Amino acid sequence: MFGNVLLPFLNILILISVVLYFIPPSLITQYLGANSGVLGFSIAALVGSITLIPGFISYPIAAGLIEQGASYAVVATFMTTLMMVGVVTLPLEITYFGKRVAITRNALNFVAAVIIGLVVGVIL
Repeated sequence: MFGNVLLPFLNILILISVVLYFIPPSLITQYLGANSGVLGFSIAALVGSITLIPGFISYPIAAGLIEQGASYAVVATFMTTLMMVGVVTLPLEITYFGKRVAITRNALNFVAAVIIGLVVGVIL
């Protein structure tokens, strides 16, 4: 089991490391920092919604974003959508759960992720 997960995990970590290396911290702070406002939440929620990624992969990504200057609220939104919403996996979900259930699940999780990010922003 661990062998099946190791290669994709390493590939994602390498890809994220390369992306974070080439994106200057000032750009991350500008678009995902504390003063990014609605734009930061929107970017985090939309990018995080692309595909489902398990927590053990998303935590190192979140740590890298925080180190680069992203705010906790935006990172919370990004992580939550990353682990709960998956646009790319939606056709597979529709196959197994039906169109209505799959779309409802993704939509409710998207809203929940934004609410979680807002709550984290208020608390921190």
